[in-house]
Amino acid sequence: MSKTSTTTVRRTPVEAVSTSTGTLVVHADTVTVQTEQRVELVDLTDKVIELVRRAGVGEGTVNIWSMHTTCSVFINEAQQALHADIKRFLAQVVDRDAKWRHNDPDHSDCDRCNADSHLRAIILGPSLTLQVTGGEPVLGQWQRVIVGELDGPRSRTLRVQVMGSACGPSEAPQ
Repeated sequence: MSKTSTTTVRRTPVEAVSTSTGTLVVHADTVTVQTEQRVELVDLTDKVIELVRRAGVGEGTVNIWSMHTTCSVFINEAQQALHADIKRFLAQVVDRDAKWRHNDPDHSDCDRCNADSHLRAIILGPSLTLQVTGGEPVLGQWQRVIVGELDGPRSRTLRVQVMGSACGPSEAPQ
């Protein structure tokens, strides 16, 4: 198990920007993540950076949205020990084996017995919005975009939408 965190490094530093001209760009794409475990944390940062760069947005936002009620998107470090702690925290806060009504056939038609996954998803949230500046997402040194699989293993669909003013020639990431 690695004890190090993965860092996020921008090609250019984040600077104050005011843009009032340019063309509005809206680019949306679907990303599929295949998970292998019931509860799994997947680092999606590099894919998000790639999608933002391809979208041609200089200044704007990128929104990452989970298309599932038991899959979350959030910011945190990509460090194995911390990921183990996050999974342990979720298991302690929401007990899988508790008597959840969603798992009870007298109250629900769900056969997955995954009430804990739904409740954990409420804690982490279904979406994330980041600023885009200079054609790249704005992230702190240790911040990574993490997908939280809470009811796997499964194939998960995420929608990524980048919106803002078009890159000028000096803003386009290389």
